[in-house]
Amino acid sequence: MSDKIKVGISVGDINGIGLEVIIKTLSDHKILDYCTPVVYGNTKVASFYRKALSINDFSFNVISHPNQANAKRANMINCWEEDVKIEPGVVTEAGGKYAFISLEKSVTDLLAGSIDALVTAPINKHNIQSDNFSFPGHTEYIQHRTNAADSLMFLVSEDFKTGVVTGHIPVGEIAMSITKESIVSKLELMKSSLKSDFWIQKPRIAVLGLNPHAGDNGLIGKEENEIIVPAIEEAKEKGIFAFGPYPADGFFANGSHLKFDAVLAMYHDQGLIPFKYIAFHNGVNFTAGLPVVRTSPDHGTGYDIAGKNLASENSFREALFTAINVVKRRREMAELTSNPLKITKLSKDRD
Repeated sequence: MSDKIKVGISVGDINGIGLEVIIKTLSDHKILDYCTPVVYGNTKVASFYRKALSINDFSFNVISHPNQANAKRANMINCWEEDVKIEPGVVTEAGGKYAFISLEKSVTDLLAGSIDALVTAPINKHNIQSDNFSFPGHTEYIQHRTNAADSLMFLVSEDFKTGVVTGHIPVGEIAMSITKESIVSKLELMKSSLKSDFWIQKPRIAVLGLNPHAGDNGLIGKEENEIIVPAIEEAKEKGIFAFGPYPADGFFANGSHLKFDAVLAMYHDQGLIPFKYIAFHNGVNFTAGLPVVRTSPDHGTGYDIAGKNLASENSFREALFTAINVVKRRREMAELTSNPLKITKLSKDRD
């Protein structure tokens, strides 16, 4: 039992659906067969949502450090002691403040190796902003904390995986932010993740164009011919099976995404709109390219349904199991490659 994977969970905005989907997921005791959950939050806030959900046969085991976690229980670390006004569905300063406290503590323990993976419940990217958090979202913050040179926002489901070259930036800045180097870097991260995290040994990756009709041979934009095509060619020279660029509309309309192991989109909505349409309720946001494992559900704070017992926990559950599986695969890959056989050249001479 002590060897089970410890998964940290940050609660996100306390006025959103984060704790609702967390409690719904962890109230299924079968989860404990696969991991030891450690939630970074507050028992009083959790009790509020447990009562709102009318779940009476579930409670958290309160601990102060992950090494005290009970492998047979869902555990919680109280990250703050003061009483907090909970206002489901309302954007408040407190919602952002305590979301950051939960995130900061959980990431600190993740980097210290006290937990094996982190699943982050949704934050509000506006009310969490402060002197301590000045990032567009979870991905950029965790990349900063890990000192990683680059990372990939990788949306994954069983049948469809997509990453983006540019993430949380204004549409007006997309074209100037796309470079050959950035595309090649994302393709390298995607290939590496598909191999080590999802065990796809020779992944085929489709690359989308930026402009309508993928530029139509330069008639509707030059980025395809001047940036994207050269990036694909360089990626191929690096041993990456990259193909494209494909016009995004026709690519998804005719189901071409099913012919590839993953798709690299040029910008956020180009990749996430089809992903959320295709994999709604079971998609997972995975941050590839980091030395740690972090996942999250592919939905937001859900203010419109917060506290109403309407939120589906499916995506959060998938995020939890994805984190568990990636940790296992990384461990197995490290074990398989830790002591490789020495290559011995055989002599052409035979006795």
